[in-house]
Amino acid sequence: MQHYLSLLQNAVQEHWDAHALCNYKGETFTFGEFATKMERFHILFEKSGIVKGDKVALCAKNCARWAVAFFASNTYETVTVPILADFTPDSIASLVDHSDAKVLFVDDEKWAKLDQKAMPQLVMAISVDSFQLLYAADQKVQEVYDNLDKLFAEKWPSGYGKDDVAFPVDNWDDLSIINYTSGTTSAPKGVMLRYSSTCTNVIFGQSRIPTTFGYKLVSMLPLAHVYGLMFELIYPLCGGCCIYFLGKAPSPKMLLAAMAEVQPYSVMTVPLVMEKIFKASVLPTLSKPAMKVAVKVPILRNVIFKKVHDKLIAAFGGKIEWIIMGGAPLNPTVEYWFRKFKLPYTVGYGMTEAGPLMAYEDWRKFVPQSCGKAVDRCEVRIDSDDPQHVVGEIEAKGMNLMVGYYKNETATKAAFTDDGWMKTGDLGLIDADGNIFIKGRSKNMILSSNGQNIYPEEIEAVVNNQPYVVESVVVDRASKLVALVYLDADKLKADGVDEEALSIKLEEMMALINKEMPSYSKLTKIEVVDAPFEKAPKMSIKRFLYK
Repeated sequence: MQHYLSLLQNAVQEHWDAHALCNYKGETFTFGEFATKMERFHILFEKSGIVKGDKVALCAKNCARWAVAFFASNTYETVTVPILADFTPDSIASLVDHSDAKVLFVDDEKWAKLDQKAMPQLVMAISVDSFQLLYAADQKVQEVYDNLDKLFAEKWPSGYGKDDVAFPVDNWDDLSIINYTSGTTSAPKGVMLRYSSTCTNVIFGQSRIPTTFGYKLVSMLPLAHVYGLMFELIYPLCGGCCIYFLGKAPSPKMLLAAMAEVQPYSVMTVPLVMEKIFKASVLPTLSKPAMKVAVKVPILRNVIFKKVHDKLIAAFGGKIEWIIMGGAPLNPTVEYWFRKFKLPYTVGYGMTEAGPLMAYEDWRKFVPQSCGKAVDRCEVRIDSDDPQHVVGEIEAKGMNLMVGYYKNETATKAAFTDDGWMKTGDLGLIDADGNIFIKGRSKNMILSSNGQNIYPEEIEAVVNNQPYVVESVVVDRASKLVALVYLDADKLKADGVDEEALSIKLEEMMALINKEMPSYSKLTKIEVVDAPFEKAPKMSIKRFLYK
């Protein structure tokens, strides 16, 4: 298996003058400029006493310079620590210190809110906005930075060119990334990933979803989360793809404008985004009485579905070859229609601890409601006496998996079985062909009073299909199932639904939901929440906040 840094080196050398990293409507770096800036940081690190294995933290919004900073660290063989910019300043400072980071790349606004005294191990802090030095622990570091142009010229008197690029590849078992799964300051879980983990994810991506020069991609997911980092930066860039960054979470209008202009080859997203697009743009049309009649006529149905397909593909720029979702299951009703429209979608399965991919299948072979099959160099099993029919915890083993949690031996030990398989915390089944079906999270499972296992995710899929429901969480209260729902206030207002009418609609809604549920999974109440549910980076709801 080829090392991903070998692929990146080839991409840099072959496409030296082509665009590589672009801020949408902003700054752009060619592959050559990207490599040159990385080399400048290598000199800064070396002359400042930063060595292989030291930790380099990175906390900023998505942008081209974020990518430069990451690869500057990654190709110097320091351990990169991406930290979500959405974390509180106290949490960021705590994680910088917990990771033993000596270097911090950070945007100016965030730096102004951080307590430097809480990060005593820092040797330097560098602005992601400008690459200016924000902090130097001693005069030596300041002098190195001030003389960086001279030091660069001394090392490369004839200039730095594509033939000078040489990235390290003899590091398969070395620690590469520490990715924190939350901003908590209490026993934080920093997932330790080796270069081999990134290698197997990138090589799998390039073998199954190959990128090539001329392809473009719009980066929407947070790069500080391993899903976005791996599949919206490292993997596509290694294939010569040009990546456009939108910065902070874009508005729907901005996203569609960027898609139309960039014309990406693929969309990497979470099911929630696709479900929102379906409910806002497609479902209202399909729900019209005339349309319900029309789709029952084969000739008309085919024409209608083709138009919907073309409209959705056009909304993403018109050149989409893959729509790849992960992080949560796709709503069954939405999936039913996506298949009718023949959209090139698939749903994968992974987690930070796998760097992230564990399962995937090409959209042409994808089995509905599954999350694909185990990827290359990763084994998946179900802890069950009958994995095809009796739900059990999903466990995995492979070179993509983490080596443990940084400075957290208790959590590391608890994450693995005695025979070395990693416990995912997810519950599922696996069929005779190897397709994996996730039923829910083990910690979310509710045990009914008569001993039945209840998976709230299955109930929520039905709740989310109801009119006006944007998203929901089903909780257990004194052995009673309650659905917390966040509603579309604009649609309620447009339809003239006042408080009294809403109360009636909620009763009707619960009756419809319970009609589809077995006796032990029926709701006893629906409660309306005033704001969207708080979410993790991969857009899964933080269930522990809602009880």
